Amino acid sequence: MSRQTVTHLARAIERGEWKLTHQGIAFDENGQLVDGQHRLAAIVKAGMAVEILVAHDVPRSAFTVMDTGRKRTGRDALSLVGELNSNHLAAALRGLQLYLSSPDANWSGGSSLTSNDQLFTILEQHPNMRESINRGMAVNRATRVTVTAASIGWYVTTKERPDVDQTPWFDGLVSGASLTESDPRLVLRNTMLGMAAGKRHRRKDDSREHLLYYLKAWNAWVEGRSLRLLRRSPGEKMPRITKRLLPEPSLDDAVS
Repeated sequence: MSRQTVTHLARAIERGEWKLTHQGIAFDENGQLVDGQHRLAAIVKAGMAVEILVAHDVPRSAFTVMDTGRKRTGRDALSLVGELNSNHLAAALRGLQLYLSSPDANWSGGSSLTSNDQLFTILEQHPNMRESINRGMAVNRATRVTVTAASIGWYVTTKERPDVDQTPWFDGLVSGASLTESDPRLVLRNTMLGMAAGKRHRRKDDSREHLLYYLKAWNAWVEGRSLRLLRRSPGEKMPRITKRLLPEPSLDDAVS
């Protein structure tokens, strides 16, 4: 709900400028409102009755292209069908599409080319992105990796490497407890927290860059490699998810 839009419409009603047009309110097959929430809220705010067109049994699938008086965002579209964390989910789905189609391109502005209908198609193809958002928000709170990058990172590594137990990765990344200085999880934490603290870092909210760091650290962790630091070279391509197996713990490790 946009308060500014409601106020604008309400003042127009109060000034007597409301006109009956083809734009009204619409209910779907289940009697749920799918279009017109701003107009209805404005009528309530103005406290005045007006004539308005009412449509019933409108297919719910049609709401993604309806004119609501302002452009319906991906967040709006997902929220209207009951999706949780719709703002993060919309951004992550667009980022996932870019990762799958153009991983090495500049993602700036690319998300705007993804329509709301495409978002639903992507979500239908990748339903586990819903759970990945929860993981991504937890990682974001702990490390400042963007929710989009952390969600995509969790999703694609889990999908491509179902043989890897990600619990130690997630727990270590979120808590940072008992990690050695060269542990990839701690290096990723320190890198991202340092970027977030650096006010002059122009790319501290760049989801593609964050995902690149996430995958580089994840690959090192799976392969049992130590890291000293995380860097990105100009034009560096998005890392491929490693196919190597996680090293088995040694007998000494098991005893200790």
